[in-house]
Amino acid sequence: MFDAYAEVFAQFPWFLPVVVTVFGTMIGSFLNVCIYRIPAGKSVVRPGSHCACGKPIAWYDNIPVLSWLILRGRARCCGGKFSVRYPAVELLTGLLFFACWLLLPPARAAGGMVLMSALVAATFIDLDHMIIPDVFSIGLGVVGVLLSFLMPAMQGECSGIFVVDSLRAVVTSLLGLLVGSGLVLWIALVAEAVLKKEAMGFGDVKLVGAIGAFTGWQGTVTAIFGGAVVGCVWVIVAMVWQKVAGKNAPELLKAETAEGEKTEVGLGAQVPYGPMLAIAGAAHFLWLHKPVAVYFAQIQELLVR
Repeated sequence: MFDAYAEVFAQFPWFLPVVVTVFGTMIGSFLNVCIYRIPAGKSVVRPGSHCACGKPIAWYDNIPVLSWLILRGRARCCGGKFSVRYPAVELLTGLLFFACWLLLPPARAAGGMVLMSALVAATFIDLDHMIIPDVFSIGLGVVGVLLSFLMPAMQGECSGIFVVDSLRAVVTSLLGLLVGSGLVLWIALVAEAVLKKEAMGFGDVKLVGAIGAFTGWQGTVTAIFGGAVVGCVWVIVAMVWQKVAGKNAPELLKAETAEGEKTEVGLGAQVPYGPMLAIAGAAHFLWLHKPVAVYFAQIQELLVR
């Protein structure tokens, strides 16, 4: 049976990546629900998707990305507008799933899809509300440790002895969780003492710990300092825009919920640190883990000499 599947995949090499990407857009569609409903304290299961006018959205009008394009961003029932954020989140999640499939071995790719989904949701919730729900920080960290035990190859443990590999992977995951959250907590406390005001929310502390549960301690270092780099780029772009255009930067992906509420995030507005951490953490998991590991190995060699 497996030979038959292998033959099919050999004849149609595009089939599996397409399935993974489409599945990612479906997860992205569900994340849109989570992004709105979880901060509002609403169930993500009931009621089903519905328009601002209160009418349910039919399944054929709820196909990720395609339905929005076919309907030109408007509801079939009343003609109300739907934000471009909906297909953007769906497409982003689909592309991240494709990147996991393309760049990573199977076990790490599976764990990466879980991590990317949570980071996408946490990013947009933080942009909207300046909070990161515990389900995407503490919950994500617990899932990271559990997946490390069940799939030790996610942490690079592949000796062939499951118990040994699982224990090593769990240690790596816990170390990343503790180092990440502890390091960010100290940075937050020092920054608060210097600036005399809160410089970083506790949600950021928990999010870095969750990233570390998937990436190990090296990933937390990348997330913290890489996030700072992303933040600097964000500020520079906002300053250049304001200098050139002579006005504040435009809105970024205005969020219009199914119930018609709106939130606005501008390039020049106060932006939380969580999205920066998420971008850097995702980059480490997908691409940067190998060069970062080489870099720290070289540092270790210099210290040993």
